[in-house]
Amino acid sequence: MSAGPLALPLLGASPDSPFPPPASALREPDGLLAVGGDLAPTRLINAYRHGIFPWFSQGQPILWWSPDPRMVFRTDGVGLSTRFRRTLRKSRWTLRADTAFAEVVSACASVPRSGQRGTWITPAMRAAYLALHRLGHAHSVEVYDEGTLAGGIYGVAIGRMFFGESMFNARSGGSKVALAGLARMLHRWGWPLVDAQVESQHLVSLGANAMPREDFLRRVGALVDMAEPSGPWTARFGEWPATSLAETPAFCAGPGCVSE
Repeated sequence: MSAGPLALPLLGASPDSPFPPPASALREPDGLLAVGGDLAPTRLINAYRHGIFPWFSQGQPILWWSPDPRMVFRTDGVGLSTRFRRTLRKSRWTLRADTAFAEVVSACASVPRSGQRGTWITPAMRAAYLALHRLGHAHSVEVYDEGTLAGGIYGVAIGRMFFGESMFNARSGGSKVALAGLARMLHRWGWPLVDAQVESQHLVSLGANAMPREDFLRRVGALVDMAEPSGPWTARFGEWPATSLAETPAFCAGPGCVSE
């Protein structure tokens, strides 16, 4: 490896070339670890297995990150407010998985983000995650309102670890339902964590908590080696009504959770 922008390590040309240790990441900006390489499935899977993810904007080189602390959800710790669960009791929404992966990624790319111009989900990133999806490593959970997408979430699954990438609303609350539905099903499967990457007030309000990077990497290292069925989640996840989430008490008991 040689030095790249900001004196960062430059990744080797081979997709299976190693990453630098996450502990060597910059403190400012928090977690910036390396630059370059490509978005080949081999490199992406290797990155996630080691608690590293790509995040860059159009026109930038590929940047790789491993922030400290890391924001995570416990799969039994996603909080839906009492008020929101009351609205779900009247909902006709349904949840499915891997029935519209490309549409979910495109919708996430087009959602305006506060304080951001454009999107980090570039055409190259979309193509990369579609390739992972075809290989059975990337999945989406969709929320449907009478056949129309109301919201969704997508990310990468390795072993029993889910690395969340992005979520969107087409109807108010659609992303919350997608996240809560994903967490509920993962909890039933025995998957304890969802990676949420970096802190935002919205994630905290839903129950995300900060985990020291060292602890996160230790947990990930064990979870990614656990055997799980490969392939699409469509049949395994099934189709079920969002009203069932309304009858589940808010999972989260932490300071980020809301009860009203």
